[in-house]
Amino acid sequence: MGQDGFRGTEIDTSRPHPARIYDYLLGGKDNYAVDQRAGDELAAAAPEVRIGLQANRAFLQRAVRYVVAHGVRQILDIGTGLPTSPNVHEVAHETAPQVRVAYVDNDPIVAAHANALLSKSGATSVVLGDLRDPRAVVDHPDVRRTIDFDEPVALLLVAVLHFLTDAEQPAQIVAALRDALPAGSFLVLSHATGDFADRSAAQAVYNKATATLNLRSRTEVERFFDGFELVEPGLTQVPFWRPDTTPPPRSQEIGVYGGVARKTV
Repeated sequence: MGQDGFRGTEIDTSRPHPARIYDYLLGGKDNYAVDQRAGDELAAAAPEVRIGLQANRAFLQRAVRYVVAHGVRQILDIGTGLPTSPNVHEVAHETAPQVRVAYVDNDPIVAAHANALLSKSGATSVVLGDLRDPRAVVDHPDVRRTIDFDEPVALLLVAVLHFLTDAEQPAQIVAALRDALPAGSFLVLSHATGDFADRSAAQAVYNKATATLNLRSRTEVERFFDGFELVEPGLTQVPFWRPDTTPPPRSQEIGVYGGVARKTV
């Protein structure tokens, strides 16, 4: 029995998992043959996927720097995925070493790797939890140990909501998390879209995985920011959100929207 009561036998390695596919496509080693096959199929179906994942990761880092520069000292990262350096806490600590980070993911393998990596960091916690149960995430004792919900929080939902179906009510999940945050908090969100190309073949790859890929339009993604005020430049393809270098070639093809917004009341 491991942390949060998960048994090793409950780790499903028979089907690809989004976090491990992501790790494989970023060049990581924490994945299985089933994830590698899915990653190769995904890259064949959507040739820009690798630059898209890299652009999404770069967006995450820029967004973390932005919220920390605007005074946030605690971050709740849900759907964190396998550790990829620089991690959120490493990026945040470049600006403010006192930033606290709670990482949450529903894959026991992610939790195990993150725990091993972060075991010596008192400013971080790793929680095995599921975005589909936002109240349980917010109330988890290890989240509460790290995050004070009376002070502004940066909520990170980066490349995770597109793994929820409409029937799982992602908008209500985001609203529940929003309502747990005080004024001055931020939402950092990215989401896959089919606005720039037909990606039905990419979706088919995830039909064999532990979570399906649910592409949404710009209008649909913008609704997740209800109750927040988007900061400039609003919702954009991730390479074009406050770029600090020249966006990579083929950035116009990248089917991932990203944005950062503040809760003002």
